[in-house]
Amino acid sequence: MPHLVAAYNLARWLTRNAHDAEDVVQEAYLRAFKFFGTFRGGDCRPWLLTIVRNTCYTWMQQNRAAELKDNFDEAMESLESTTLNPEARLLAIVDHQRLRQALEALPVEFREVMVLRELEGLSYKEIADIADVPIGTVMSRLARARKRLQQGLLDNPHKEYPHEV
Repeated sequence: MPHLVAAYNLARWLTRNAHDAEDVVQEAYLRAFKFFGTFRGGDCRPWLLTIVRNTCYTWMQQNRAAELKDNFDEAMESLESTTLNPEARLLAIVDHQRLRQALEALPVEFREVMVLRELEGLSYKEIADIADVPIGTVMSRLARARKRLQQGLLDNPHKEYPHEV
């Protein structure tokens, strides 16, 4: 199943829940199979991620409509900790946790472009095609997402996150 990790990664960040992401990805792959005849060739990753994204939004509209109505102003998993001492490793884990929670706190439109660009490494054009928005909107959302992410991390530099540490 090509691009399953990327599909799950996008769904996981958008839904913020592993089980929901699995359901969304399964539904997206069924849709991709059903509509494979509409694929026009080329790189299938953006095509598939578009289906995953749209499936996520449909699922969220049905199950978490309030999240989609948030108004806004228009990897991480791998810690290179083999050389770190236990204290430095703990600090790296806490930093990772803070970053993950700050990213999850972003509005879905910002979280989406951050995941596609920073975690999946897609180009602005590919993100624009997936999100069905102009490239300028992608760039604007990325800039705003990065600013909010930075602000969220600076506002609470010593906030403790009790789970998954």
